[in-house]
Amino acid sequence: MTEKVFWINPYQTELRSEVTHIEGNNVELNNTIFYAEAGGQESDRGTINDVSVLQATSSGTRITYTLASPPDFKVGDTVVTCIDWERRYSLMKLHFAAEVVLEKLYQHCSGIVRIGAHIAQDKSRIDVEWPENLTTLLKEVETEAQLLIDSDARIISDFSDKENERRYWEVEGFTQVPCCGTHLNRTSEVGQIRLKRKNLGKGKERVEITLCT
Repeated sequence: MTEKVFWINPYQTELRSEVTHIEGNNVELNNTIFYAEAGGQESDRGTINDVSVLQATSSGTRITYTLASPPDFKVGDTVVTCIDWERRYSLMKLHFAAEVVLEKLYQHCSGIVRIGAHIAQDKSRIDVEWPENLTTLLKEVETEAQLLIDSDARIISDFSDKENERRYWEVEGFTQVPCCGTHLNRTSEVGQIRLKRKNLGKGKERVEITLCT
């Protein structure tokens, strides 16, 4: 099992780790700050001993890192891992913003179903099954989501089932959401958001979330 330091401290950008497995350009560590793509959130980027990490892949409780070139270290060595903080922080903001927007859609649209989601560095999106055009509603959803963000509420993130690595985030008085992503400490860190609607075809709507910089 890989110890996931990104859950303990998602703001940590550098870590010393022990190499536990190497196969070609693929490396495993005893602990890590690199988030592997899951739940729609893209992988972190960064380096292991100054070698670029191309992809992080999770399998059960293990995470494998694919390097840009063969490693010059061996199993048992200590290596330094560094993540691209600007990318990580954007992913954290857009992930939380997307989930707040989705919760607001649930509140307004009884029976709405999420059919997809993706969180990238520049924007996040939510795909839903809904028979109506969401354009008119989105302004209200954006306003309500922004009010929650601006409230500077604490975001609690913890295990619901530690053995099976199931986690959640919660804002007291708002909601609790199962989620294994990396989360902010406070809602206000998101900043200003903008929502945009796209039509995916009959009965399907997409909401894109961006940050105002």
